Amino acid sequence: MIETFTALSEPNRLRIVELLRDGPQAVGVIADTLGLNQPQVSKHLNTLKKAHLVEVEAKAQQRLYRLDMQGLQLIDQWLDRYRRIWTDRLDQLDDVIADMTRKQEE
Repeated sequence: MIETFTALSEPNRLRIVELLRDGPQAVGVIADTLGLNQPQVSKHLNTLKKAHLVEVEAKAQQRLYRLDMQGLQLIDQWLDRYRRIWTDRLDQLDDVIADMTRKQEE
């Protein structure tokens, strides 16, 4: 999990992940879109691949990168623990508001 968050902590890698939400992209397209040089993008993609955030498919002469759901699911599972805490707290707040409303109506 630390490798995943470390990979995403670099702004350009996060921008690459955001770009890949729209679908697979070639390295050259990613580089042009983000205004980076191709070796930089390749290095970032390698880091993202090691963190299971992107996967690559060879298509003729080019490599197409797309999001790897495995890494994203790990993040979602980790966040789910905090999501439950947040939901529980909101449920408690709903109870307090309902109790206050009931008392005002009495």
